[in-house]
Amino acid sequence: MTSSNNNGNNEPGFVPVQIAVLTVSDTRTMEDDKSGQTLVDRLQEAGHVLADRTIVPDDQLMIVAQLKAWIEDPKVDVVLATGGTGVTGRDVTPEAFHSVYEKEIPGFGEIFRWVSFEKIKTSTIQSRATAGVANGTYLFALPGSPGACKDAWDEILIHQLDIRHKPCNFAELMPRLKEV
Repeated sequence: MTSSNNNGNNEPGFVPVQIAVLTVSDTRTMEDDKSGQTLVDRLQEAGHVLADRTIVPDDQLMIVAQLKAWIEDPKVDVVLATGGTGVTGRDVTPEAFHSVYEKEIPGFGEIFRWVSFEKIKTSTIQSRATAGVANGTYLFALPGSPGACKDAWDEILIHQLDIRHKPCNFAELMPRLKEV
């Protein structure tokens, strides 16, 4: 991630972030994955780069394996996952994410549920959306509906992944995520 300042002042210019999109589903394919496509469309419209995209079943070990592969890939700054964040027996995405986090970002889930409450009221209580950091990579687990993906992107992620967002953002911290 490198910044280009073409705006003539001391403010940073836009810096595209490399984002991988993971859909967690036993039934979705690339052709009918509306939630994953929603995230791809939005991140690209914002000027970011789609680093990779895949679908894995609701299987904790397979989710962890994919997360670890992207966490080790220097071409991936952020992982956006959709699906598997509910409370049914097959919903294991939060458990997979928690097993790889070095640091959790609890505020993401809190703010996501607050944003979601404005639209779906108490039904948001079923969401276990979560976020964290591992090996300098941001990890976000979102519910599997296109509406939830739109809300997470439009209300939170578009701002936090933009280095120009004030007073602070996740993008500006990327160079420091591996500090010891």
